[in-house]
Amino acid sequence: MTEQPELRTAIVDAAVAIAERSSWEAVRFFDIAEELNITLDDIRTHFREKEDLIDAWFDRTDGIMLKVAEQEDFLANPPRERLYRLIMAWLDAMADHRKVTRQMIGQKLEPGHIHIQIPAIMRISRTVQWIREAAQRDATFLRRALEETALTTIYLATFTHWMFDESPRSQRTRDFLAQNLKLAETLDQTVYGSSNSRTTQQSTASTGPAKDLEVIPATPAETLYPTHPSGKVSPISKSRINSG
Repeated sequence: MTEQPELRTAIVDAAVAIAERSSWEAVRFFDIAEELNITLDDIRTHFREKEDLIDAWFDRTDGIMLKVAEQEDFLANPPRERLYRLIMAWLDAMADHRKVTRQMIGQKLEPGHIHIQIPAIMRISRTVQWIREAAQRDATFLRRALEETALTTIYLATFTHWMFDESPRSQRTRDFLAQNLKLAETLDQTVYGSSNSRTTQQSTASTGPAKDLEVIPATPAETLYPTHPSGKVSPISKSRINSG
């Protein structure tokens, strides 16, 4: 049998592979056991319920994102570009399984699953905190709270945008994220003036003045709501998310 650390990874990979052939709704533990030639008890050692597979999928994605922060040149980038690189690394890690990821989110949004939805909210907060840590954001008190709220909003809007983005290399999502991070930075500087955080000083000393990321101009609505690849603004729809 596969070694224990590798087995956990193999179980998640098998679940995603089965979902690609059918759907996430159709994934069952007994199918995973058959595919890996293991027992249900082997799976139970690592996953108590199917929902744990989704958490493991996103935990893996968090880890891939944090590897970006270990790159030698990462801290030489301005703070806004650090956030951009981290969020896009998080999304790119799932790009080959976008449909399955969308179906996973759809399951979490099903009505009546409060026991799933509350932990999902906590998981979003956890990922945002790791993004802030990796980008070395060091705001405190009210500024920290406002920054967390803004970053969470941008992260969720970008994730939703990405789930329906069929453009090459998710270019529309990249432009959407860059535009919103630029807007957030502008608002922050308007309220608080130039940042005096150590992270800004580090990046300025290393690279000089921050350069704007190249973006496609967004409509005012795009700064508040995710858009479909067609460009039409639309609130998140459970039926669209579950459409697979």
